[in-house]
Amino acid sequence: MDNQQKQTAALTAIKSLLGTPEGEDNVELFIEHHLEELDADYFSKTYGTPKPEASQMLNSLVLVSSWSYEDDGIINVFDFSLPENVTDCVLSVRFSGDDVEEVSMES
Repeated sequence: MDNQQKQTAALTAIKSLLGTPEGEDNVELFIEHHLEELDADYFSKTYGTPKPEASQMLNSLVLVSSWSYEDDGIINVFDFSLPENVTDCVLSVRFSGDDVEEVSMES
């Protein structure tokens, strides 16, 4: 799996956690945190509404970094966040081989 395929798989993994018990401490926390912390003007400008749906926010995630957590040089961590660099928080997806190992919220 190349890096573009992993990036696509990472976004799919993030979206699949929405509304699940496994997504409470990462995806849903990320959404709730930003709905509480960011100004309604940002949401209105970015999403056309002061309180966007979680799916709208997840569909707008942008890749902010990708890196290797081992010394092998293989990119296996992909960090996503909201557009326009409005937060230091990311949803970080870590791979083990070609499989998603973990999705976490990091800051």
